[in-house]
Amino acid sequence: MKNILLIWLALVSACNLPTPVKKSEHYAIVIHGGAGGMRQENMTSAQQKAYAQELEAALNKGYSILENKGSAIDAVQSAIISMENAPLFNAGKGAVYNSDGNQEMDASIMEGNGLNSGAVAGVNHIKNPILAARMVMDSSSHVMLSGKGAEILARKHHLNMVDSSYFFTQKRMNQFNKEQGRHQASNKKEDLIDDHKFGTVGAVAIDQEGNIAAGTSTGGISNKKYGRIGDSPIIGAGTYANNLTCGISATGTGEYFIRTVAAHEVSNLIQYKGLQPDEALREVIFKQIAPMGGEGGMILIDKKGSVYWDFNSNGMYRAYKKSSGEMVIKLFGKE
Repeated sequence: MKNILLIWLALVSACNLPTPVKKSEHYAIVIHGGAGGMRQENMTSAQQKAYAQELEAALNKGYSILENKGSAIDAVQSAIISMENAPLFNAGKGAVYNSDGNQEMDASIMEGNGLNSGAVAGVNHIKNPILAARMVMDSSSHVMLSGKGAEILARKHHLNMVDSSYFFTQKRMNQFNKEQGRHQASNKKEDLIDDHKFGTVGAVAIDQEGNIAAGTSTGGISNKKYGRIGDSPIIGAGTYANNLTCGISATGTGEYFIRTVAAHEVSNLIQYKGLQPDEALREVIFKQIAPMGGEGGMILIDKKGSVYWDFNSNGMYRAYKKSSGEMVIKLFGKE
């Protein structure tokens, strides 16, 4: 009788165990390297090849983490670091100059499981701003730190700090001088940086646990006013992740993405209006941002692991890779 009772209790206990979290069979990563007026006819074949190669390198770094059962947040961080280290993109090494002739960089990162997030704004000497955003998320009770405060904490946590000369590129200096009305030095043909775009890099991923993460990093707008902050470090505007819906990273004229709280608006349309991700992107980009004069785009991964993107500019550097093995890299229109 005692044995029967023990067996019965074991069966009852087993029935009351929490249901295991369903792991995702469709892990994926999508990245962007900025949107804007880039046209195929305005770029040399060498430029096109260089951008495609850098996108592929960043994509593979993030994807390898997912493939090896790593987290979405680590995959996003790795992909963005790769693009921050490439001078072709307006983030990290390739950041543009503000009106005072310095770089002021912004970045943010967010987890869809629990909505934990971190961001930095207006930093000058942090080699990889996305690492600083991750530091704020993981090692402080805050969501955003700016300028001097962010850099003090970065030094405390031994992030790689660099002199401002690290961020110098001749093409960015030429661009800055032209916008300041000064003489522009002639560009070398091998100078591959494209300045026909709104510079931002971003990544969104879903891992094998079904967790979503998103991140964005930027140097902002060339010749921007000192202290200007765009949408990239603002959670809900340029970056958002929620396991209930999707993860998003935006690029474009940040003021309009802030005013529409663009990334969060897309998530809300999916969650509360029942829109499909492509419908939600189209609604926000073309019916909310565009009528005000805003331009740019967004990349998105939903909770099912499906990848989406949309933009109202001529082009957007973008790429994705899925667990199915499918990989796509695109630079220009919506072909």
